[in-house]
Amino acid sequence: MNARALPVIAVTGMAFEAGIATGKGHDGVRAVYAARADLLQAALAAALADGAAGIVSFGTAGGLAPDLEPGTVVIAEAIDGPFGRIATDAAWSARMADAFLNSPLAAQTRRGVEAAVAAPLTGAADKAALFRSCGALAVDMESHLAAAAAQAHGVPFAVCRAIVDPAWRSLPKAAMAGLRDDGTTVVLPVLRELARDPAQLGGLLRVAADARAARQALSAARRVLMTTGAFFPV
Repeated sequence: MNARALPVIAVTGMAFEAGIATGKGHDGVRAVYAARADLLQAALAAALADGAAGIVSFGTAGGLAPDLEPGTVVIAEAIDGPFGRIATDAAWSARMADAFLNSPLAAQTRRGVEAAVAAPLTGAADKAALFRSCGALAVDMESHLAAAAAQAHGVPFAVCRAIVDPAWRSLPKAAMAGLRDDGTTVVLPVLRELARDPAQLGGLLRVAADARAARQALSAARRVLMTTGAFFPV
């Protein structure tokens, strides 16, 4: 297959993020998703077997820098995670950042390090501790897996993530209750958790508002990247 015909693989943790990444499909972006690391690695390996022009970690992220609001878009210069610090592709990342800085997303775009962790980081104190230790702007659970796969296959790697829960926000248990290992969500476990502890409702409503801001930013980012061609490495 001609290298220019190969897709970019968007690596995400949740089904809705994958849906945003691919849009209506058939435009050169293939998405893989799962919340559990082994499932995500298997899906990514299967996608890479068909070839790829590059890999982008695309989706939402938890905020670590205390000044980042929900909906801030982070273009990472490097990943700091379980496999050490891995640089992103400098040229591709710069093209992404330039595309945003010449768009309505300019004021909410940041560049810096993205942290990656193997387990959810939901407490404000834990996020503050990670920020002090590595200085990363945001954190997710997929970027280190995407970075390692890109290194192993010799393809460019980039990160585009939108802040969903800011550094100062601790997520209520109900916010994570409906997430399945495969990256899909169900409502019933959330309702059960709220029935057990109704005091979580206020926090859950704040999380929902943050999630709307992140979805809107991620959708806008996708439109900008596709319009400018920056979703693809040169």
